[in-house]
Order: sequence, then structure tokens, then C-alpha cells
Amino acid sequence: MLIEGKSTSQPWQLQEARYPKLTVPQNVRPCCAFGDMQKVKLGLVSVPFFRLNNVVGLSDIGPHKFACGIYYYTSASSSVLDHGGSENNGIVYTQQGGFIDLAHVRDTADDTIGLFFEILANLGQAHRIDLPAELGPRYIEMRAFDVSALTDKQQWSVAAHLAARLAYFKAESHEIAQWHGYTSFSGWPETISAYSLEDLYSNMLGAKIVLNLIQHRNVLSEQEYNQNVSLWLNASLQELGIVDKAQAKQVLAAVDGKWWSSKESIPNKYMVLKRHYELGDQQTPYLLTPELLGDQFEHLAPVAKTSAIALSLPAYAESLELDNIATLVLEIMPRYAATFSHIPEQLWSERIVHTEFPMIARYAKQQDSKEMEAIGVGNE
Repeated sequence: MLIEGKSTSQPWQLQEARYPKLTVPQNVRPCCAFGDMQKVKLGLVSVPFFRLNNVVGLSDIGPHKFACGIYYYTSASSSVLDHGGSENNGIVYTQQGGFIDLAHVRDTADDTIGLFFEILANLGQAHRIDLPAELGPRYIEMRAFDVSALTDKQQWSVAAHLAARLAYFKAESHEIAQWHGYTSFSGWPETISAYSLEDLYSNMLGAKIVLNLIQHRNVLSEQEYNQNVSLWLNASLQELGIVDKAQAKQVLAAVDGKWWSSKESIPNKYMVLKRHYELGDQQTPYLLTPELLGDQFEHLAPVAKTSAIALSLPAYAESLELDNIATLVLEIMPRYAATFSHIPEQLWSERIVHTEFPMIARYAKQQDSKEMEAIGVGNE
């Protein structure tokens, strides 16, 4: 999957009545602010004797549960791992995929399967799929086109690639929404997480895992889906070179003051010092490099001597350009208009489509650079 290998050929004649009733989840899992053992403030008051422990290791990761929300317990008998329990999401570090936020992986995995069966059922027709609103209405516009020349297998493939691609762009729209003031919980700002350096690579990993599960038809019941995501997630992390929890914490310590600041408290936006504004269907992770180590962290040199595995989602399937078949649309409600004042109005005032998301992110990068310069914070 990670090196774009071809899936095995299987018979494709399925009955729609057998498809699981999975739709796009209405909520996202709580994700982790980048860093480790951060302080937390409520308003202007620091929470005493509290530090947020974000980091997990491979053995800590629990079984996947579709749309589980904040907490769900999977029994050991239903799990394909060697234990049951909650998903136990957090941040891991991999030598070829950098930092990965497991909540982001799982959310986009669930969005991919949630979109797939509706896209498949309506492929070739004009159809709208409404998504949970954030800055305003979000939805997918499917366009009519002739599918008569496509076999069942080809239609399955096109729908699978569309689902993965649009689930990933839904994740990009969430990064934009967080930057522009959207919050999942009233009074708790999420700007700290907007364009966080690990987010989109994590989201794309989730999309790719489920794209491949769909291509192998390993998603024909909710239990089968949950079990296969659990297996493929763990296998993918091992293939990317996941390090143990203690080493991951050391890597976060090595980039303290460079990629994040332990001196700041959540939810201060500029606790995160390095962000990822390069949106699009190809994602490259940020890795620990020898230049980041210094004398104090020389012992991490073996972890820093690796090359990155870039991820991508195909723009074409069965010779069809996917962005011509379906588009993710984001509309902006008036209450958020002021947060777009630094962006030309013609780009966002009516609606933003996913092919325009990179332009929105570039304006965010410019604005963040100005703010960080004004408060004397460096941004590598």
C-alpha cells in the first residue's frame, strides 16, 4: 500500500443489499495538540499539577471502532489485536513517516468508508452528499457522467478512489476551519491545531488504508471493517518504522523550541511553532534530522538516519479525472467572514472548492508569519 502496489484481482459481483449501513460520522475524535506533557490553561488560569501526556507506543494502540467518538470499549473477543479496550489514540513517531496522530488516521479512515457506498450507489448521477457543517455548509457535489462503458469492477474502483480523495480533502477543510475560528467545543479555541505538521500526513494514511481495504473488499460488514483497519493500521506503523514510546518522547524533546514550545500552554496557538501549509494530494512527512539533535540528543542519531515515505492519492482512476467527477465544497457563514479579511473576497465569498484549498492555506501561512514576527517567535 505504501509503495503504491497493485491490489489483487477478485470477483466483483456484489449485491447492494449486502453493503454495511455506514455513513460519514457527524463528529471527529479529539486529536492531540503537537508536543508532550504540555501545560493547560482555562482562560487565563493554568491548571495546576496537570500535564497532557499525548504519546503512545505500538502496544498501547487499541482496536479500531467506526465513529467511536470520545470513548468506546471493544471486547477482546471482538478485537483482532492481542487485547481489547479503547482506541487509545495519541501521537506516535515513525522513522519514515514522522509524527502521526492516530485520531486523524482513524477519522479519515471512517470518512472514506462512510462516503464509499453512497458514492458507489450514485456514481454517474448528479448527487449531493451533505457533510457536518463547520465554517458553514460542507458538501460533496457529484456530477453526472456516462458510466455505461465501465465494468462493475471499474465502477467500484472509481468510487473507492473518489471516497478516499474526498475524505482526505474533508480533512483539509477541517484544518482551514480550525484556523478561521471553528471550535468543536464552545469557548475552547482550536487554532493551536490548525495546519499542525503531522495532521494531513496522518489523514492521508487513513484514506490510503481504507482505499486498499475497499479494493480488497475487506469492508463488507462493520466488524470486518473495524478489524481490518486495526490490522492495517498497526502493520502500516510498523512498516513506517514506529519507535517505542520512550524514544517518541525523546524526539519530541529534541524538537522542543523548534517545532513546538514546552514553555507555552494549551490552547495558545503559538505553542506550535512549525506548521504544514502545503495542502494537496501528495504529502511528505517531517522527520527528525541530525541537524535538530545537538549534543543533548546525540543518542537519537540512529532514529534520524532515515528517508521519508511520501504518500499520495491518485488524481485519476480508470482514466477518469476524479476532480471532474466530484468536488468538496465549503461555504462561509457571515459570522466567520472577518477571519477571511486577509484573503481576496472573490476567492471565498460565495464558496470554496477543494482545488482552492492550497491558496487559502498560503494566505494563512503569510498571516501566521506576520503574527509570529510581531510577537518575536521564530518559524522554521
